[in-house]
Amino acid sequence: MIGRIRLLVLSHLTLAHFRNISSATLSPSEGINLILGENGSGKTSILEALHLLAMGRSFRSRHLKNIVQLEYSQFTLFARSSEMTPVGLLYDIQSGLQIRLNNAPLKKLSDLAVNTPLQFISANCHQFFELGPKFRRKMIDWGMFHVEHKFNYHWQTYKKALLQKNAALKNKKSRNETELWNQYLIKHGLIITDYREAYLDKLVSVFEPLFHKLCPSLSDCKFTVKYNKGWSKEKSLAEILDENYERDRIMGYSRNGPHSADWTLRINDASAEEMLSRGQQKLFYLGLCMAQIIILLNEKDVKNTVLLIDDLSSELDWNHQITVIDTLRNLPVQSFITSTNSELASLINTDKEKVFHVKQGEMIAS
Repeated sequence: MIGRIRLLVLSHLTLAHFRNISSATLSPSEGINLILGENGSGKTSILEALHLLAMGRSFRSRHLKNIVQLEYSQFTLFARSSEMTPVGLLYDIQSGLQIRLNNAPLKKLSDLAVNTPLQFISANCHQFFELGPKFRRKMIDWGMFHVEHKFNYHWQTYKKALLQKNAALKNKKSRNETELWNQYLIKHGLIITDYREAYLDKLVSVFEPLFHKLCPSLSDCKFTVKYNKGWSKEKSLAEILDENYERDRIMGYSRNGPHSADWTLRINDASAEEMLSRGQQKLFYLGLCMAQIIILLNEKDVKNTVLLIDDLSSELDWNHQITVIDTLRNLPVQSFITSTNSELASLINTDKEKVFHVKQGEMIAS
């Protein structure tokens, strides 16, 4: 069954006609892989290729045709795991996307996400506080997707019911016909909320000591979760949906529910966004991602997480870069880290870790 194949750690990657990379081959280590190069050399393209192979989509472009190298009509990606499981991806401008996993065609992109839990940390990840509730919901739902496998069923069922209700509201259907969908929104919405609240409690308990290590200057701080369920805590979801029918009918969509939820962590009961510097905000986000990796290990014994970190040196001083590298060594994760700072190579253990240099779209292993 395709959905149960585990890619484990990546042992081989080949790219062809991908962005500015004509052809490149990468044989990474099971732990830390440092990718060095000047701006525009193709470092981030390597991360983008890994993201595509694991998620079936890019973090840089909504349209895959923009990824194809100029003057070519297609790009190809091929990877193999440490257990020799192959995954291949071909995108042709005319025929579209084709994916094969373990030599079988893949119809659902969600099967890729199940096989390889992957997180991407962008160079501007300190904007976690600015990117809005949708971004923050997506982060914890990633954890729920991998830790609580029933979560995806409830979330997909909820979204389908919400889509139907919003269509009824927009098309001015009768109240009875519109509110028919409330039973599904309430049933699955409450389960989703319970899952999220339980997961956030685990997240903060793992995150706090981890952040203290990453940022020793704030080692005395205490973190608490502030979670907004997506409706008033003073009333039930059923009451809120009933009371807001007229407003929703006028607006053409249902606003309240777990699809409008938000969360954050407060530091000593104060806003983290206001207290932390940009560098500390980056460590904050790094810590959250690392905490999710630890939860996956503790809850599901998952040891094949992939972590992509773009431009580690941005916003972080040398000592904090050292701390991040040291922390990653103690996590069950295969990491790919880009940087323009060649001095980072001095931190890499050449017996267990690898350094790659990208120059004008060409890959060179140290």
